[in-house]
Amino acid sequence: MIAISQSSYLTPDQYLKFEEHSPIKHEYIDGEVYAMAGASDAHVTITGNLFAILRNHVRGSGCRVYITDMKARLENLNRFYYPDLMVTCDERDQQTANFKSFPKLIIEVLSESTEAFDRGDKFADYRTLESLKEYILISTKRQQVECFRRNEQGLWVLQTYTPQEQNFYLNSIDFDSSLELLYEDVTL
Repeated sequence: MIAISQSSYLTPDQYLKFEEHSPIKHEYIDGEVYAMAGASDAHVTITGNLFAILRNHVRGSGCRVYITDMKARLENLNRFYYPDLMVTCDERDQQTANFKSFPKLIIEVLSESTEAFDRGDKFADYRTLESLKEYILISTKRQQVECFRRNEQGLWVLQTYTPQEQNFYLNSIDFDSSLELLYEDVTL
């Protein structure tokens, strides 16, 4: 989540250079940079579990999965965010080493300090990405996966998965897995 703001305006190029040498990560919103806080054990474990199973799933498909340290660029809004996970299958994203602009799937693992932003302004910003097909929110309080999917009319439709369903499905990359595997070694 956004923790502190720097006071001087940076261009996107200045931000990218600044971020290359920074010992901590910063998100970028309209010329201002915001330091990011650390994550809980549950957050890190869920993110790692999902990266491991997604990486195996996309292997050889032309898609790439990125974890926490890769920026998503929203050029039309002058923003860079660090999603917990994102998948891109667009060849144009292989031309940029420090950010990706055409993700089809973005996943945020929720924490108390980021939940409102991830559900609100950040989701509103991500919805401007034409390439984005799914936005996933994963709870660290209970076993719950919320999948927001863009339908053929361009509307975002929510499907929630809980232990009653046992599995969850990501349409954008034709992937299903169990909640048990996602939450393996996680204490809620």
